[in-house]
Amino acid sequence: MSHGKASSRVAFALVASLFLCWGVANNMNDTLLAAFRRIMSMSDLQTSLVQFAFYGAYFCFAIPAAIFIRRFSYKAGILLGLALYAAGCMLFYPAGIASSYPFFLIAIYVMASGCSILETTANPYIMAMGDPRTATRRLNLAQTLNPVGAICGILLSRHFILAQLHSADAAQRSGMDADALIAIQHQELSAVSGTYMAIGCILIALMVTVALIRMPAGSGSDGSDATTPRPSARETTRRLWRNTHYRYGVVAQFFYVGVQTGVWSFTIRLAMHQLGILEKDASIAFLYSILAFMLFRFIFTWLMAYIKPLRLLYAASLMALLFTLAVIFTSGWVCIGFLIAISACMSLMFPTIYGIALEDVAPADTKLGASGLIMAILGGALITPLQAFISDRAGISASFAIPALCFAVILIYCSYISKTEHARHHDI
Repeated sequence: MSHGKASSRVAFALVASLFLCWGVANNMNDTLLAAFRRIMSMSDLQTSLVQFAFYGAYFCFAIPAAIFIRRFSYKAGILLGLALYAAGCMLFYPAGIASSYPFFLIAIYVMASGCSILETTANPYIMAMGDPRTATRRLNLAQTLNPVGAICGILLSRHFILAQLHSADAAQRSGMDADALIAIQHQELSAVSGTYMAIGCILIALMVTVALIRMPAGSGSDGSDATTPRPSARETTRRLWRNTHYRYGVVAQFFYVGVQTGVWSFTIRLAMHQLGILEKDASIAFLYSILAFMLFRFIFTWLMAYIKPLRLLYAASLMALLFTLAVIFTSGWVCIGFLIAISACMSLMFPTIYGIALEDVAPADTKLGASGLIMAILGGALITPLQAFISDRAGISASFAIPALCFAVILIYCSYISKTEHARHHDI
């Protein structure tokens, strides 16, 4: 093996590890909703502000991240993202001391800003690390580490956060002596803060490692050389807007991230409601969901060698829609089984929509195009509160009508892309 190939594989492994890192943040976030609901006796709508802060940061930082890596490099984007991610984790300590929910939301926002920069950087970087014809499959391969991170996040939350929650519910806490309630909340919030600070220390170690490793520029990463001026952001934006595959891909990604966030945010709550159990025990349903997600990510990635990604996306979207409707109208373990099946279907959606949307985008426009797809993660900030609003008023099962609508939009996107590709081939 040549030294160049060995160094490229090390670089690929380091960049792929970032998919694990934000997987931890995303899925610990989902468990935080259940934790804060009990610790601070909140409604579903109030706890959904966790997702609003997290995915709102994704929206705000995606374009600045794209501009930053256009100006500097992919490596610089990775280092900046890791620094902000670690800083947000460390801010959980003063938030816990202050016992302030708004302070926790600020910490989550800073943490998510780092994740946004990492995603904006790592996704196109992985696609630039090799043959463009296999870019979507390569992205799916790197994305297999995302559910590994999700499992790590769930296990961390299950054993170090949810297991530390006092069993007293909102009604019992309202009748407690003030000092006793403060003592319970202090212990619970310390568990939250300590877990996130430990993650922050690991991120700092990873940041130092990346800083010391030589990283490749990425073949065709910006479509220009030293003698060719880069296109302006306005020119790039105009070309991207005229590209309907890309434009509608951003819409599909908005609804996909919204549905993923909504389903996972309320998995623990639904399991508690359907099975009559507490958060720690209900988190096993979330763990099974992520295991199904990870297993089917590998299966779908393998199938892409034989079946077009678009066809797989269409089939998975249709099945996810049917399973979501089943969740609404069933109960008990049957309902939870369908809930887990939704995650299996979702496993290929983000990287596949991402890859299809960027297929016809010029290399010079890839970085800014990637930022638009990351900005679409705003769906998690807006759709989750809508689902929470319905949950508070009509019940947790009825709230899954929102995910059903989101999967319907993804199906429409698949149909549109299929028709345009058929028309293109027919014209040829």
